[in-house]
Order: sequence, then structure tokens, then C-alpha cells
Amino acid sequence: MRRVRHPGEMRWETRLLAVVAVTLVMFGIVAVYGASSLEVTRGRYRGTDLMVIQASGALIGGVLMLIASRVDYYRWRQFAWPLLLLTVVILLPLVLPFSSSIAPSKNGARRWLQLGPIGIQPSEVARLVVVIWCAMLATKKGAQIREFKKGVMPFVVILGLVFVLVLLQPNLSMATLIAMLGGIVLFSAGAKIGHFLLLLVGGAILAFDRIQAAQYRLARATTFLNGGADLEGAGYQINQSLIGFGSGGLVGVGLGEGQQKLGYLPYGYSDFLFSSIGEEWGFIGACVVIALYTTFCWLGFRIARTASDPFGQFLAIGLTATVGVTAFMHMAVNLKMMPTTGLTLPLMSYGRSSLVISMLGTGILINIGRMRGRARPVEKGSGRA
Repeated sequence: MRRVRHPGEMRWETRLLAVVAVTLVMFGIVAVYGASSLEVTRGRYRGTDLMVIQASGALIGGVLMLIASRVDYYRWRQFAWPLLLLTVVILLPLVLPFSSSIAPSKNGARRWLQLGPIGIQPSEVARLVVVIWCAMLATKKGAQIREFKKGVMPFVVILGLVFVLVLLQPNLSMATLIAMLGGIVLFSAGAKIGHFLLLLVGGAILAFDRIQAAQYRLARATTFLNGGADLEGAGYQINQSLIGFGSGGLVGVGLGEGQQKLGYLPYGYSDFLFSSIGEEWGFIGACVVIALYTTFCWLGFRIARTASDPFGQFLAIGLTATVGVTAFMHMAVNLKMMPTTGLTLPLMSYGRSSLVISMLGTGILINIGRMRGRARPVEKGSGRA
């Protein structure tokens, strides 16, 4: 006799998703430890400091993931507007000239809020909140999502504000990612392809203008198009990333034995963690990471397909894309398949804000899977999933 499953009960997809997420986090802590010798040699940290900081983020994120997996995801819909307003509020100090005391400049950009001993990266919060808000509004708009004026334009206006605030930090890569995630949710809700093409043209023009406006972005784009150009300048980092992959061979040189982190590959523990994994864990280690993220995406989209309501479907798609798109963009950059950006490897790269937000989003995704079968209010004229 077939056992009847009840809403809120863990299914194999949600169990496996939790296992995959925890595996990525634990693998990431070990990989960060192996890739952090550069910071140690500079005297900024002791040998295990970055690993301990990352582990503390994993602990906080684990608690939030557990809570989110048990709290009905429909509550996030109720708080979508307040969360978006809060996101705009914490993004504003990063672009206001008189708030440098709590938003100091690092490497020519202001991307962090420093509240005493606590550092927060608001753009990471924005990445999650935008998905929640878009899923809420897409559900509310229903069939109107296929109209440009009533359906797409409200998204463009609100997301445009968040996009500009992130862009002004400046952080073009994260601003672009946020726009992409909003677009993915819109497309899953049934927006017309023609509208996306129109927005894509406008976005391409804006991106080209921003690339030209900043010399380092222009140098990165030029170096990407001309593989052998400026290997000691703009092309240095990506060239060292490829050397790391080549040095790793099939099984890698061993944990902590990589040479690229010893002053050759900057940010090997964050922006170029995948390269560090390729060097120390080899081709097999890199394939394991790719398989884990592929499994995460497969499970996330499977949960989305069977969600109880349109909001759950759109939210699950957006949350899955948040991890999947970011991960594969990070890998593509490390393998020189796209121009260099500052995107980290979600659930793995060093950075507590990114780790905590990614784990929180995973917890929400798990809850969507657990709540399948629960009756929800039917939205009038709701779009396709």
C-alpha cells in the first residue's frame, strides 16, 4: 500500500538538496583553507583564520537554513515589499558621499556596510530579495505579465532602482546578475520574449557604456577578446587562473600545496576559488564541484515544477537560478569563458554575507519542496509556471 505524504514532510528531493548544499559548504570551508595562504604570508591572518571565519558563517547560515526550511515560504510573499524597502535603505549608504564612516571604500568600491564588528554586503541581500519580490509581483500580475505597460514596466522601474544602486558602488557584475535573476523569474511567469529582446538591447547599450567608462572594465573586455594581450596587466589574473588549472592535472597537487596562491593568483579563496580547487584537487575535484551544482539545479527545478502554487514555482526557479547562474558564471570566468567579474562561488567561496544568504535561500527552497500538496489561494489569471 502506497504511503500518503503530508504537507511539511521531507521528500527525497528536499533531503538530497540539503545534503548537496551542506556538502558544498563543507567542501568550501576546506577549499578556502587550502587557498588562503596568500593572506597568511601577507601577515593579515593566521593560517586558519579565514577558515574559522567561513565556518562561523556556515554556522549562522545553517541555523537560518534550518529555520527557513520549517517556516511556510508563503510568509515571504507577505513581506516582499518591506524586504525590498529595507534592501534599498541598506544600499543607499553605499552611494551617499557622507556615509563613508559606515560604508568605507575598499579597492576603489564601496560594497560593504561596517556596523561595528559586523560587515554586511547589501548586494548579496538584494540578490535574494529581488527574487522574492519578483515572484510575488509576477504571481499578483498573473496574465498581465504578458503586457509591457502593466506587466513588465513595473518590474523594470523597481528593479532599475536596485540595479542603479548596485551599479553605483560600483559593482557591474552583481548589478547584471540581479537583472538576470529578475528576468528569469519574469520569463518563468510568462513574459513575452519580444519584451526581453527589447530590454536586452537597452541593457547591452548600458553595459557597453559602463565598460567604456571604467578603464579596468575596458581592459578586462579587451583582454578577454584578445587572449594573449597584457599578460602582466589586465590579463594577469585570468592567465594565472589557467596556470592553476593546468598545474592541477588529473588529481591535483594536494590540499594546501598549490603554488598560485603564494602571490601569483589574487583572491584565490573567493573570486578564483574554482581555479584553486582545480589546482589542489585536480580535474576530478573540479568535476565533483560541477556535478554538485548541476545536482542542486536539477533538484531545485524539480521542486519548482511540483510546487503547490505559482508563487512557489516562481520563487523556486529564482532561488535555484541564484545559486546555479552565479556558480556557472564564476566557473566560466575562472576558465576564461567570459570576462573577469567579481562573482564568488555560492556556498563555497570565502565571504560570510554570500554564504549566509545562499544558505537562507536554500532553506526557503527546501520548504517549497516540503509544502507540496498544501492548498493555496488561486490567483486570478495567473501566468504559466
